Amino acid sequence: MYKVSIEELENLPSKSLNMEFEDYIEGINSEKPLKASLIVKSLGDFIEVKGNIKGKLKLECDLCLEEFDYNINFDIDELYAKNSLMDEYPKETELKEGQFVTDLNGENEIDIYDLLYQSVILNLPNKKVCGINCKGNKFLREENLSDPRLDIFKNINLEK
Repeated sequence: MYKVSIEELENLPSKSLNMEFEDYIEGINSEKPLKASLIVKSLGDFIEVKGNIKGKLKLECDLCLEEFDYNINFDIDELYAKNSLMDEYPKETELKEGQFVTDLNGENEIDIYDLLYQSVILNLPNKKVCGINCKGNKFLREENLSDPRLDIFKNINLEK
């Protein structure tokens, strides 16, 4: 449903396709469908997917374990190689910024759904916190996680 056929894209007069996405993404908790506007364009040996995705996710706070709303609004800029890059770069080479290209490995279509899923996951914060004033769950605080077997280490005096 959310796949772009490379052959059909190549046969379009403009070699580009505008796509609108408004749906839930499996594995991503959101109250309403996520929205994305994308332009898929053939650039010869490469296919470029550019656009924007917006929505409101439901995340779990890492400190208090309560659910909170998290707004996303970011741009997508992906490049796909139609032909294998292994022929062009047979040895290991260092990628610089802007050089990341997904190799289609002979695939004849691009899975937009998977691209959106990966983009959302990669744009989530490393530490999900519901707010700057979150005090955390009282059962998860350090004082409640002490192990009496480790109490002997509290009185160690290290001299330099």
